[in-house]
Amino acid sequence: MTTAAAIAQDYVDKGHPRRWWILVVMCMSLILVVAAVSSLNLAIPSIRDALDASGTELLWIIDSYALVFAGFLLPAGALGDRFGRREALITGLIIVLGTSVGASYAGSSTQLIIWRGAMGIGAALIMPATLSILTVVFPRNERSKAIAIWTAFAGAGGALGLLGGGLLLEAFWWGSVFFVNVPIAGVVLVLAIAIVPTSRDTQHRKLDGPGALISVVGLGALLFAIIEGPERGWTNPVTLLAFGIAGVLILGFVRWELFTKFPMLDPRFFKIRQFSMGSLSITIVFLTMFGFFFLIVQYFQFAQSLTPLQAAVRTLPLTGTFFVFAPLSVTLAKKFGPRVTIPAGLVLAGIGLALMGTIDADTTYAIVVIPIVIMGAGMATLMPPASEGIVSSLPSDKAGVGSAVNDTTREVGGAIGIAIMGSLLAIGYRNSLGDATEGLSPEAAELAEDSIGFALSVASNVPPDQAERLIAAATTAYTDGMALAFFAAAGLVSVAAVVVAIFYPGKEEAQARQSEV
Repeated sequence: MTTAAAIAQDYVDKGHPRRWWILVVMCMSLILVVAAVSSLNLAIPSIRDALDASGTELLWIIDSYALVFAGFLLPAGALGDRFGRREALITGLIIVLGTSVGASYAGSSTQLIIWRGAMGIGAALIMPATLSILTVVFPRNERSKAIAIWTAFAGAGGALGLLGGGLLLEAFWWGSVFFVNVPIAGVVLVLAIAIVPTSRDTQHRKLDGPGALISVVGLGALLFAIIEGPERGWTNPVTLLAFGIAGVLILGFVRWELFTKFPMLDPRFFKIRQFSMGSLSITIVFLTMFGFFFLIVQYFQFAQSLTPLQAAVRTLPLTGTFFVFAPLSVTLAKKFGPRVTIPAGLVLAGIGLALMGTIDADTTYAIVVIPIVIMGAGMATLMPPASEGIVSSLPSDKAGVGSAVNDTTREVGGAIGIAIMGSLLAIGYRNSLGDATEGLSPEAAELAEDSIGFALSVASNVPPDQAERLIAAATTAYTDGMALAFFAAAGLVSVAAVVVAIFYPGKEEAQARQSEV
């Protein structure tokens, strides 16, 4: 047995002596990555004014990070497996540190989109490394607890990002939501160099270059189509072409991975029901969670006229719920098994989302917080066993790829969630707004029909009576569109609960699989 393999086996049996400190570093790294997605939502109004950004440019400022991030996750996980997960983590932190400085001082929308995309490359190197390092440094008997804590931060990071962004925007310019990454990344970088051990694939497999290229372009085309679909139209030739390219390349990726000697992601892994059902669950939960953040922040700011900080504070119960229920889910999974725990979590999340669809602009926060807590409890309950099912069903040599799949499902789910729930919001909003724009100039009417934010801007420049009618109509239209999006999300989560309950393996099959790897 090689030295590296012997050390890895020793970690499996006893655990790394500094494993809990390593967990702290991994969770700090995770917050850095996840918060970068949510905190930007609060800064969008300020960025729109400062950079004179169009609606399409704002969409790309939000999603360029997610597109590049998700596209590079699988190759980044494979690179970590091949050259060292610690090295991948450190490289990613350096990239995030540098691109955060660039993004915070961007002088145009185009510059900001480029910096955000480059930041996604760093995040893609960081996130798979965090979970794959944990699976190596923790022994099997402690791994579930470590993954539960990691999961709590993965879920809570979005709300923490909103809170941090709200605090910064109260006192500083819009670029502060990026610049805050600099000291955090610097501290995490020093700690990673000091205490995090390296680990890699002990079989020294060759890199799957063609597979990496096909996956990046194929997934990028898919996300491009999903992001541009609501703006261009789902039947627009550009959208259809992007979907076509994505379909051809994803099928080509599967075929290539089936027959190449050293696949980056063997499609046969999805025959492992723990792996495939865990991936489905994580995709669905992040689809709905990122969509929730996208909608609720606008609801608090536009429909209830709250400041960015006030809006962020109202999402904090979601964070608290994650920290309570994610560790508790370990006990529940051990007692009832993931086949019960994961669908139960999906059902709870679906109930919370359905209740979110019933709120309107006049709903008090005491009522709004109830579905937020229910939804958070469900998500926090299912995420740890689903994540562990993904990584524990693969050999330790493939920890990076397993973690990357786990993370890819999060980011792809998140990007799809923002695109689909945002599209449903727009459809419901425009249908409900009706003739409220009558009497406005064509340019003003077009703006008001685009979003509630633009409608409120138009209202500030028209006579008081007309402004009052437009604000009331736009607010009602927004909550109608939000209801459509939340009810659709609740239905999707419910279907996923049934599928996972039927196909997730029972305790004995899951334990047999874990003993094999």
